Amino acid sequence: GIKDFKYDVKEAGDVTLVVHNILGQKVAELVNDFKEAGSYTISFDAESLPSGLYIYTLEAGATKISKKMTLLK
Repeated sequence: GIKDFKYDVKEAGDVTLVVHNILGQKVAELVNDFKEAGSYTISFDAESLPSGLYIYTLEAGATKISKKMTLLK
């Protein structure tokens, strides 16, 4: 399946959005780029990943947000 990530950047700067499995291994790097302030959406094709619990981390300037997501197939 496809998962859409929506995120806001408060001020221009480097942004990363990374997905890790529950063991802490990086399974996808969705964003690693300079972004202007604004709202963004990126689609993530998780078809190659097994079902399970994953953690995605968004870093934008001084902001760092980590959240859990569950993939079911």
